Amino acid sequence: MARRSNIDGLPEDVRRWLERALAESNFSGYQALEEMMRERGYSISKSAIHRYGQKIERRFAAIKASTEAARFLTEGAADDQDARSEAVIALVQTELFESIVNLQEADEEGVKPEDRIGLLSKAAKNIATLARASVNQKKFRLEVQEETRRKLLEEQAKKLDALQKKGGVTPETQAAIREALGIS
Repeated sequence: MARRSNIDGLPEDVRRWLERALAESNFSGYQALEEMMRERGYSISKSAIHRYGQKIERRFAAIKASTEAARFLTEGAADDQDARSEAVIALVQTELFESIVNLQEADEEGVKPEDRIGLLSKAAKNIATLARASVNQKKFRLEVQEETRRKLLEEQAKKLDALQKKGGVTPETQAAIREALGIS
């Protein structure tokens, strides 16, 4: 099993301070952070701070993606094309991707190969389920688009028929318009 990070052993208030400092420094300046930690009485190498910073930065990116997805989910009440489901699927895909990245890190931290294979197998099964859901969602969206298009063409055909009855359009012009619009 991998050795626990020195940062994980820090008091929570110091670890939270380090996390804020990493974010404020835009996940850079590890030498300066190492010196600040030393001034606080903690001997943490810049490499350890960098590794911890990478984990925090990935979490921030995942939170940002989740927040954006949630914002997208709440925009507009109409959802004829199932945009909310699409956003949820994208959110889950982001989480699965984050899990795979964590799995790769776990390999570096001494996870047994058989445990890693089991985790990858579970992830693959979930990805397959998610891919099917994504395909079904896209199929549904295309069906909704086609139904909307069909209704619009029906409305246009009715309007075109009404124009001819008023005497404003010749049968030849009407046929040309129907052909151009793809109305039968």
